Amino acid sequence: MPADLAVIGLGPYGLPLAQAAVAAGIPTLGYTTGPETGPLSPAELRRMLSRGFRPATDPAGLGRVRTAVICAPTPRAVDGGLDLSQVEAAARTLAARLRPHTTVILESPVRPGTTENFLRPLLEKGSGLRAGRDFHLAYAPSRVDPGNRDHTPANTPKVIGGLTPACTESAAAFYSRLTDKVVRARGPREAETVQLLETNFRHVNIALVNEMAALCHDLGVDLWDVIRCAETKPFGFQAFRPGPGVGGHGVPQDLTGHAGRPLRMVELAQQVNGRMPQYVVQRAAALLNEHGKSARGARVLLLGVTYKADLADQQGTPAHEVAIRLMELGASVSYHDPHVASWSVLNRPVPRADSLYEAAADADLTILLQQHRTYDMQGLSVKAQLLLDTRGATPTGAAHRL
Repeated sequence: MPADLAVIGLGPYGLPLAQAAVAAGIPTLGYTTGPETGPLSPAELRRMLSRGFRPATDPAGLGRVRTAVICAPTPRAVDGGLDLSQVEAAARTLAARLRPHTTVILESPVRPGTTENFLRPLLEKGSGLRAGRDFHLAYAPSRVDPGNRDHTPANTPKVIGGLTPACTESAAAFYSRLTDKVVRARGPREAETVQLLETNFRHVNIALVNEMAALCHDLGVDLWDVIRCAETKPFGFQAFRPGPGVGGHGVPQDLTGHAGRPLRMVELAQQVNGRMPQYVVQRAAALLNEHGKSARGARVLLLGVTYKADLADQQGTPAHEVAIRLMELGASVSYHDPHVASWSVLNRPVPRADSLYEAAADADLTILLQQHRTYDMQGLSVKAQLLLDTRGATPTGAAHRL
């Protein structure tokens, strides 16, 4: 069966789209652009294959689809911006095979103007076709929340901004097969800026509550109780919770040097969130000291080294920097994570604890970095000699909380 859809890039944005498409009965070609491919169990892969999914490394099939969605990752570049090299590679590969009347959609996180000023020239030059006349071009924020069972692609409204009204409608016709609601933006720049606003909103609010965590610790205030009470307000407040840092694939953008107007609040939020691993280590060292132990030579067990609960994804996880800083203080670091079979820091393997309770009982300090569903925090708080909870997962008084 020929594919109707090509998803280019099977990483954190492309894989959920491919899964949603095959679940909706759309024959889908998954083209891999690089080494980053989302985790798929053999059972999940078999299920997708049975529903019309075809993974491919040969780009020939890209010329036989009605819709092509570019979902290549855009990690942080050395200069602090976004690295568009994988988007460029995907565009050049697609352009060489682009047919008239195809709908091309970009879902990768990018700064405003990228679809028109970066992607469009690549596609037009490589294909000899004109966007908005010979093929449709649009941008749609990915809006993926990995592991969220309540908000899926089917019930999450999809924002679309096309180069022309016809481009928008063509993209809307595709996404209406996947989601209950399509929201039309005025154009691709507006749709790109939706993604920018949503990502920055998350980072700014996490930064605020992270600063509150340090303040409340100094004041002797239970921040978790403050949040519990504050979130009962039915308007004007959305609860965010502190943690050891912010991971994930959504990179905040302050647009420094872009359009002459940096977003100062986003820049400050990045600084605040970037300091959290160091703050966790400072709290850890202080706790050890209070109990008559030095960080040098201390046995420290890290629980949960992924960036999000119940997932194996380690993209941007703060656990990496926490481990490095502990090692610099001379601590002996080990870890436990049900989703990570092996873990290395500074190209050195970190010992993995096989028996969780025995490891917690043996460690001078246990630090909860990620609250996986399988962790019994009540039991761990009893077994651990000393427990620092950065996620507010333990009962009040059962551990030292961030």
